[in-house]
Amino acid sequence: MTFALLSQGVSFAPTSLNPLQLFLDADYVVQAVMAGMVLASVWVWTIIISFSLKMGSVQRNCDKYEREFWEARDIDQFQKENKSRDLPSARVVNAALAEWRRSTSGKAIDREGTRQRLTTAFEGAVVTETDALASRLNFLATVGSVAPFVGLFGTVWGIMDSFFNIGAQQNSSLAVVAPGISEALFATAIGLFAAIPAVIAYNRFSHRVNRFESRMYRFADRFHASLSRELEA
Repeated sequence: MTFALLSQGVSFAPTSLNPLQLFLDADYVVQAVMAGMVLASVWVWTIIISFSLKMGSVQRNCDKYEREFWEARDIDQFQKENKSRDLPSARVVNAALAEWRRSTSGKAIDREGTRQRLTTAFEGAVVTETDALASRLNFLATVGSVAPFVGLFGTVWGIMDSFFNIGAQQNSSLAVVAPGISEALFATAIGLFAAIPAVIAYNRFSHRVNRFESRMYRFADRFHASLSRELEA
């Protein structure tokens, strides 16, 4: 039966979408767009996984450090014993202690000036740490905003190529147009596949970074109050 149909020139339409075949049959420009979006999607998921692991580890280690910090009787000795711990909380304490030593090293101590300089040191250290944590999130924001338009460019190019084929073959049947349009729309689908997780992850991670920043400010304010009491004494 099959041989009889083939001998009569009957062709079989595909019964399902084949992403690989859509990519291979697409125009070179559309292929470049698809490949770029796939690479962007891979990098987005790499950032999502790595940032989730890193943020969880930083929060757990900072919890432990801050708990031990408030239990310590000698802060200088505690910092010497924990100087190898690469943690945001530890670096905030180091910045504050460095400013404290500089401001109280003279015979006459300007208490109000010391408090202001400590506030500046705390704020600068907290901003530096949160900026370092959020540095890789810019890529998520970029992909989330740009990827749909890049995919749309591939779609527009593919549709233009389909209409060119209509003119070249002088045939406007759906069989001539449909394959090119399917390949073109696939570029937009890949763009959305890269953009949607990037937008969701960026919003979620930005919220986590903002919460961590607020937590760091609370820790800094509490330490600032302790140093202020030392000045009064």
